[in-house]
Amino acid sequence: MTTVLRVDVQAPAKVNLFLHVGDRRPDGFHDLQSLVVFTRTGDELSFSPSEGFKLDIEGPFANALTSDPDNLVLKAARALAAHAGMQDGAHIVLTKNLPVASGIGGGSADAAAALRGLAKLWKLNLPHDVLHKIGETLGSDVPVCVESNSAWMEGRGENVTELSGIPKVPIVLVNPGVAVSTGKVFAALKERRGVGLPRPPKMQNAADLATYLKTTGNDLEAPARGIAPIIGEVLDALAAQPGALLSRMSGSGATCFGMFENTSAAQNASTAMRARQRSWWVVATTTD
Repeated sequence: MTTVLRVDVQAPAKVNLFLHVGDRRPDGFHDLQSLVVFTRTGDELSFSPSEGFKLDIEGPFANALTSDPDNLVLKAARALAAHAGMQDGAHIVLTKNLPVASGIGGGSADAAAALRGLAKLWKLNLPHDVLHKIGETLGSDVPVCVESNSAWMEGRGENVTELSGIPKVPIVLVNPGVAVSTGKVFAALKERRGVGLPRPPKMQNAADLATYLKTTGNDLEAPARGIAPIIGEVLDALAAQPGALLSRMSGSGATCFGMFENTSAAQNASTAMRARQRSWWVVATTTD
């Protein structure tokens, strides 16, 4: 049998194009409804055979994480090994390009990438629905990140329906460098749209998508702006850029995104946003 010496996997950033919150459930979670897309920007993970599990963290946001046993990547690795009855370990290298705890699924995307990468390294040939089930035990956003494709997300995040026909759009991601607690955001939530929205109609281009999204919102944006007013500054600055179609916060924040009519407008906007505040994390990319 040929030994796989190394597997490389991408963990793309998740963007909630809208996020509606429903009632609180008996398990303590709220029902959610969200249209989720993924970008060409993300973290990177590599996996190679090893005795036991070892995690090294590199990249611009490496200092914000530790490789202790509670790291979500290591939790995912142990969960998959337990499910498959594997005695093998792995040396995992995580290149952390995305801000930590920032509403774009960085930790969840990394955990999902660990499931995909280790399944390939160990030649497990598991269907993605099995990885979904394992992902559910790790966090609400992990299942949607397993495929990292455009999806309609419901429940607390575990009910994922892939969507075709969502236009690819130029997008600018901006994180102002503030930490916003998801728990505090939910605690401050006063108004909810609920979860009765039907799935989106067929759309031809970015303008169609922006028109549809303007009938939706992110219910967590208002409480997050109350906790961290700089989020409002970022959103207003994105909306004011030439070619902007929509600006909104992703997840529970504090990362915001702007959708643009073309790649040139997105690149120009990213340059302007960096010039506005050098400490902000700003990336121009596209949805995938």
